[in-house]
Amino acid sequence: MATSKSPSQLIDERIKELGDWRGETLARLRALVREADPKVVEDWKWRGVPTWYHDGIICTGETYKSVVKMTFAQGAALKDPSSLFNSSLEGNTRRAIDFHEGEKINARALKALVKAAVALNESKTKK
Repeated sequence: MATSKSPSQLIDERIKELGDWRGETLARLRALVREADPKVVEDWKWRGVPTWYHDGIICTGETYKSVVKMTFAQGAALKDPSSLFNSSLEGNTRRAIDFHEGEKINARALKALVKAAVALNESKTKK
């Protein structure tokens, strides 16, 4: 199924179609990623997963029935002084943050994590 919509338009549609706290949370996470990295590129991967890139994948924003999951592709290599990572902790590469309904988002810590992921990606492309 070919689509003429941009990844950003598809993400907009996903946020609207969720129509509940998950859409609001995904929209907030998306805004924070964009604030942290104005050069971020949005993509739509794996049958409907918002994905943010800058010299490689930064993170994804998956939505499930009871959680919005933000998975950082290189999360295990990032410092997480605010202990945001609370999911996928057993792997050697990825780390995720599960956001549940009503939870407050630590915007400053999340943006710091996005910036660290961008810096890590940039350091790998400059080698």
